Amino acid sequence: MDVTSSTIARGGNFYEDFDNLFGDVRVDIKDLGQSMTLTMDEYSGTVTAFYLSSQGNNHDEIDIEFLGNLSGDPYLLSTNVYADGVGGREMQYYLWFDPTEDFHTYSIDWNSDRIIILVDNIPIRVMKNRQTIGVPFPTKQPMRLYTTLWNGDSWATRWGAVKLDLSNAPFVAGFKSFNANACIANKDGANCKGFNSGKNRGLDGENKKKMKKVLSKWVVYDYCRDLRRYAHGLPFECRRENLLDQSE
Repeated sequence: MDVTSSTIARGGNFYEDFDNLFGDVRVDIKDLGQSMTLTMDEYSGTVTAFYLSSQGNNHDEIDIEFLGNLSGDPYLLSTNVYADGVGGREMQYYLWFDPTEDFHTYSIDWNSDRIIILVDNIPIRVMKNRQTIGVPFPTKQPMRLYTTLWNGDSWATRWGAVKLDLSNAPFVAGFKSFNANACIANKDGANCKGFNSGKNRGLDGENKKKMKKVLSKWVVYDYCRDLRRYAHGLPFECRRENLLDQSE
């Protein structure tokens, strides 16, 4: 599927009359598509997204987004998690490859215990269910998979300092090899409570090593370390007494 945007964002939805509650979602995505032959700074301000989302104001959402860049700068891969309508859990990464040169596999592995986000089967983020200490986690709302390409120049490139040049439209994002291993949920998702049970138990020793390398070398932004944004106190799960090792 090619998703094209000119002056407004257009998106494609990977679903066929079903919602999934828990599952392992995979897609090969090349940011801005195979047709990109111009310099990267002409795409500053674009956001190419692949995400799971439920419906309504208090929605759940798991995001994987590519943020437009300036010429010579690496692309930013941004991740975020919403639960009960509350987000603000961004982690952003530089990648160890140029995502515009070829397709790569970006995955969301989600069940009631944890969310694992992977790039080419290398885990880059793990978020555990911390509802026992009052941290919202997506467990109740079925989500659909969406893809979008849109104008995010109010924040996407250097926090909004660099704007999108619409004279370079259309902008193209290519997606291929979509695969979902998911439960087809009924209205309240009750039939999916046991789906994927035991499959997503966390990371084995080898994947823990891979993720620790990513966290030590490629993380650009972690909301749990943003003392300027949270000058009056970090989110509950980020406080020292509650902070977990992501790779565990």
